[in-house]
Amino acid sequence: MKKYKTVIVGTGGIAESHVNAVRALPDRFELVAVADVDAEKVEAYGKKYDIPRSYTDYEEMLAAEKPDLVQIAVPPLLHVKFSIMAMEAGAWVYCEKPLCASLAELDKIEEAEKRTGKFCASVFQMRFAPSSTHVKKLIESGRLGKPMIGIAHTLWYRDLEYYGVSWRGTWKSDFGGPTMILGIHTMDHVLNLMGEWEEVRAITATLDRPIEVEDVSMVHVRFKNGALVSMINSALSPRQETYIRLDFQKATVELKHLYVYQNENWSFTVTDEEKDSGLLEELTSLPEDAPSSHVSQIKAMVEEMDRNERPSTSGSGVRDTVEFVSAIYKSGFTGEAVKKGTIGKDDPFYRDLSGKSSKA
Repeated sequence: MKKYKTVIVGTGGIAESHVNAVRALPDRFELVAVADVDAEKVEAYGKKYDIPRSYTDYEEMLAAEKPDLVQIAVPPLLHVKFSIMAMEAGAWVYCEKPLCASLAELDKIEEAEKRTGKFCASVFQMRFAPSSTHVKKLIESGRLGKPMIGIAHTLWYRDLEYYGVSWRGTWKSDFGGPTMILGIHTMDHVLNLMGEWEEVRAITATLDRPIEVEDVSMVHVRFKNGALVSMINSALSPRQETYIRLDFQKATVELKHLYVYQNENWSFTVTDEEKDSGLLEELTSLPEDAPSSHVSQIKAMVEEMDRNERPSTSGSGVRDTVEFVSAIYKSGFTGEAVKKGTIGKDDPFYRDLSGKSSKA
């Protein structure tokens, strides 16, 4: 099997997850270089992780290394630009969330994919733990019965120091508050489990942090299958928790964790009528344990690279979530329900999640 040459741009905290992901597959990836505008920082980072070469110029790194895969771990404002540059240089992309600031920017990425023949995948690692794949298959098989109601809470805490970084808490550089930056992981996970969404109603507010974006959002979602799910995204919750609960006709599925989950974080309850049916045994027969990490996602992605197949978190696989977040902000600002497929190119929320863009 081919061994792919990869590089990382950005040396912030999340970059370590990217290093660990490719280092977990030494027969499939060779990490050859890292780039950051801070010369001292990138040199120290390269030495710390034994990365052969360091660069302060991203374009220079692309030209010199000619990587097969670029892992993007820079602030959100640079995600689209750097992703397109990587594809134009002949590489696939594995980019941190949020992949882009709007549906308009996602269209630019997809145009670059068509032009270059390369693909850009968003980091959505919560989809990829084997335990989640197991639960998803049971849901899709109909074994749990009709999906009914659900809860998806991202109750996290981000203090003033966190928002003291200049690019955080702004529409221009951070693309939004906990809806886009924090809760997008949990919401994407639920969308992946529950299928196509149909309508969103949301309230967004800035209750406590001195930022221009929201610090909390509350969302009601109607799915195409009829299920109703309530979601909260918060940066204000001292006791932090990520919680998903999905109630089906025959069973309740629950997942409690914070940033990473494993098999032990799931719990399952079946109705009295199903206690002797074997359903509980099917639910609890989880596959070999592995966390919801970048490692799990990169394992799936290398197989997609082998087949030259579009990654599952690119194209329509990421558009669904970007459109969903856009609908939350539109509903929050307008007070109206937003149906899937209604944010067209003439809609201000197509280009700007705050709705301030007047460009068609």
